[in-house]
Amino acid sequence: MAKFKLDEIDHQILDMLIENTRVPFTDIAKKLLISAGTVHVRVKKMEDAGIIKGSSLTLDYKKLGYSFIAYVGVFLQNTSKTSFVLERISEIPYVTVAHVTTGKFNIFCKIRARNTEHAKDVIFMLDDIEGVYRTETMISLDESINDKKRLMHSIFNDL
Repeated sequence: MAKFKLDEIDHQILDMLIENTRVPFTDIAKKLLISAGTVHVRVKKMEDAGIIKGSSLTLDYKKLGYSFIAYVGVFLQNTSKTSFVLERISEIPYVTVAHVTTGKFNIFCKIRARNTEHAKDVIFMLDDIEGVYRTETMISLDESINDKKRLMHSIFNDL
């Protein structure tokens, strides 16, 4: 598959969409001095190329009562259990991210919970999955950096 080439207009469109996925194409068009149809066509091309994969909503989990964040390293009894364990992990809604990793852990998860008691329950759910040997947990004191835009700009500069 050929590499899709982004130009400066594409970069600016993506920049605005990353800032606010709900910004109307007409607003983007006005800022960039192009037509809304041009924005629509470019976004569609980026979607077709797989560069844009849907859009997302950012929630303030603290306001929803889920301010506790922990990272859980999962050790497996056998790596052949990886797919099975990932399927069971995906059934736990409080596990928001899971990575198959090299190094110390076989799987590394991010969990969100209401408090330490709730986090303990989630960690016990992970421990109870068949094929999990043990887990190791790190509590997040503060999510200090969570900024997709810096990476996006770095990628654009590399292109």
